[in-house]
Amino acid sequence: MVRSLPGRIALYLSALVVSVYSAFPIYWMFVSSTRAPASLFRETSVLPGPLTLEYYSNLLELTNYPSQLANSLIVALSTVAVTMFFSVIIAYAVTRQRIRGKKLIVGSMLYAYMFPPLLLAIPMYTFFTKIGLGDTLLSLVVSHLTLTLPLGVWFLWGFFKNMPFQLEEAAMVDGCTRLGAFLRVVLPLSLPGLITVAIFSFLLSWTDYTFALIMIGSDANKTVPVGLASMIGSFDLRWGEIMAGSTLIALPLFGAFALLSQYFIQGMSAGAVKG
Repeated sequence: MVRSLPGRIALYLSALVVSVYSAFPIYWMFVSSTRAPASLFRETSVLPGPLTLEYYSNLLELTNYPSQLANSLIVALSTVAVTMFFSVIIAYAVTRQRIRGKKLIVGSMLYAYMFPPLLLAIPMYTFFTKIGLGDTLLSLVVSHLTLTLPLGVWFLWGFFKNMPFQLEEAAMVDGCTRLGAFLRVVLPLSLPGLITVAIFSFLLSWTDYTFALIMIGSDANKTVPVGLASMIGSFDLRWGEIMAGSTLIALPLFGAFALLSQYFIQGMSAGAVKG
């Protein structure tokens, strides 16, 4: 059905309004991080300037931001790796093996994902403290898995379910083992779904504040969101440095989406189709 010209114009205008509305806070964050201190609170122009990198310099020299950035990177990458490994195994097992109650298993994992992080963080912190893992990056990685693993299993379950089993059978007829068919056929065809799960896992771990605030107490193990929040004091509000730090947090996410957007869109489309 061909849309009328007024309808298409309205559609494009709506998309433009939504895009500007969504992108403007990010743009304003970047502009604020490069604006001179004298004009940070007095300048209301949406155009950048006068430009300065003073906030970035202060952030790197006067705070533990490099260490916090490294902690966030370690936690996020570890969370992605563990999530991908177990999500693939569990999702493939429940779609290819005859397991009683497999829909209940997957559904219960998704139900666990719906619990608020704060509801899980306090008992988990008590448990980690008792077993000697309190205030460690490992405890933070395990905590993040309560968010990323159910989401990864649920998404890949729908992805594998829509993949014809005949592809694996053909590979096994040609001489592949079950594992060989999985590695040579299933995983390459699942690349968009795997990348989508990896992006979501990285995003949830990289931007987490609740678990990091409760699990981590020492300055040496703080991640970036908690470190930036600690810069907001009662008498000293270093908004320039906070905007600079927030911009640096967003850069890896923008880079990941820019490089992998094609796979991400394919994965979302394939994972949304019901079998």
